[in-house]
Amino acid sequence: MGNLIGKISPQFKTSAVENGQIVTDFSLEKYIGSYVVLFFYPLDFTFVCPTELLAFQEALAGFKERNAVVIGCSVDSVYCHLAWLNTPREQGGIQGVTYPLISDLNKTIARDFHVLKEEDGIAYRGLSILDCEGIVRHQLINDLPVGRSIEEVLRTLDALIAHKTEGGVCPANWRKGSKTLEPTQASVARYLTVK
Repeated sequence: MGNLIGKISPQFKTSAVENGQIVTDFSLEKYIGSYVVLFFYPLDFTFVCPTELLAFQEALAGFKERNAVVIGCSVDSVYCHLAWLNTPREQGGIQGVTYPLISDLNKTIARDFHVLKEEDGIAYRGLSILDCEGIVRHQLINDLPVGRSIEEVLRTLDALIAHKTEGGVCPANWRKGSKTLEPTQASVARYLTVK
């Protein structure tokens, strides 16, 4: 597996379901100017996956406030995505999810983002945050049984935005509204002694 941090995101054109409609020419290019939270999940109609997809939906307003779009991706077809989107929550579905779900049937997107579990042909729970220029600024990969914290995704996004706008660096457990540090020894020493 390679490291994508600091590099232009892999590009792709694929089909997706967006706002309940099938889109045949989906690409990341239209999101230049926004942060992109691209997350991979193993399969539709599974167990941890609906909890994550619905949690992202519930936090969508917070992502929009941060000029960020959320995009989900699995190796399922758009028809499978559509069926899952039309399945009520009470039946394990994700009805109500409005952000795009992209199809990676040939597994090239998961492979390009280094999250493909080759032996099973599905993606790990990978997540990448791209900045407004399409550069990968954050990556996280969880094993299949472990769901992600949407709160942590938002915190990481806040830290990336703070670094971009303020120029400082964000210490451990930094939260929006906290001070950033200057990237100097004196600043670190002050932070460690005042803390």
